[in-house]
Amino acid sequence: MQLGRYSMGIGDRFGREGRAQLAAFVQARAQGVEITPVCNKSNREHQIIGTTPDSVRTEADAATRALNWPGAYHVDADHIGLKNVDAFIGPSDFFTIDVADFTGQSAGEDEVRSFVARHRQFARRLTLPGVKDAFELNEARIEAIARKYLRAVQEAGRIYRYIAAAKGAAAFVTEVSMDETDQPQTPGEMFFILAAMADEKIPAQTIAPKFTGRFNKGVDYVGDTAQFEREFNEDIAVIEFAVREFGLPSNLKLSVHSGSDKFSIYALIRQALQKHAAGVHLKTAGTTWLEELAGLALTGGDVLGMAQEIYAKAFGRFDELCQPYATVIAIDRSRLPEPREVNAWTGAAYAAALRHDPQCRTFNPHFRQLLHVGYKVAAEMGDPFLQALESSRARIDGLVSENLFDKHIKPLFI
Repeated sequence: MQLGRYSMGIGDRFGREGRAQLAAFVQARAQGVEITPVCNKSNREHQIIGTTPDSVRTEADAATRALNWPGAYHVDADHIGLKNVDAFIGPSDFFTIDVADFTGQSAGEDEVRSFVARHRQFARRLTLPGVKDAFELNEARIEAIARKYLRAVQEAGRIYRYIAAAKGAAAFVTEVSMDETDQPQTPGEMFFILAAMADEKIPAQTIAPKFTGRFNKGVDYVGDTAQFEREFNEDIAVIEFAVREFGLPSNLKLSVHSGSDKFSIYALIRQALQKHAAGVHLKTAGTTWLEELAGLALTGGDVLGMAQEIYAKAFGRFDELCQPYATVIAIDRSRLPEPREVNAWTGAAYAAALRHDPQCRTFNPHFRQLLHVGYKVAAEMGDPFLQALESSRARIDGLVSENLFDKHIKPLFI
């Protein structure tokens, strides 16, 4: 199963926006750009909302039938490990294997020594096309990298083989994710991570490293954009070299997690892709749910009241809702409006504060991030919330499609 050059992970918390999201990919295809949609939903989201992995497959299949989608599409078991993969094996054909928790756990001494011995030919000054500075490598450096990352790659191998035994190796796309680690991987570390993946015979088609800067959910990149550009280009060069050197899949590409709304680096990514004739997988972070909230607000009446109620409850449960996402949000509580203030807003004012328009003076990234992690409140409302979505469908569909196409697909790929 081959993943296309360009692909995007699209999150849909409540499974109601499949067609509206896919409409953005149809629009891109009409402009000559083919992007493979990958419907992703993590085990944590399923537990909070009360859904199952089968529901993602059902929604994806229904959307593609409704829009007569002619291209490939996938359903991603997002951030899985051995402890929770079983429920995803049937409906999923894309597996994001998350081994960040194993980073820093050293493999056995014999395994480390064996790894260094297999790759000691690279214990030298290594120069790669497209990388400005040479890598100064010696056996001690290779050993240090192995001690930090080898155990994690071995775990990825165990998970991959478990899935392959159940589904067949040709029946799914594999991604290895190391983005939720303490430090960004250097290009040199990336090279030996790829060497270890080849040793484990993991046919990964995407790899998600941790980049410099913060990739907070639903808001723009925070960091040195020039440094990000350099790292992104160097990682592409490392992948190109590793594919040739280790026999990894020829379509192996970078995956950018929490990639939604990273407006300040999309042009840099696009330029790098053009320069290297490379591909990318960009995983959005469930911001479709925020477009649903904006649609409720703009519909007005009782459903605006529901949107205001969701904020008030999220405000009162700040610590509970934010704690699981602490590493990927940055909320200044002093910048959050009081619920009584929000209750006095018009629907247009609510949507303006929520939707990510950097040019809008009333846009509030703190308000947006709290509501981003506040989907549990809506889930607890059950059917009344889902009925409100359907009553606001005329508003929501346009917002969802516009968000994906105008703010993400167009600057990245068009």
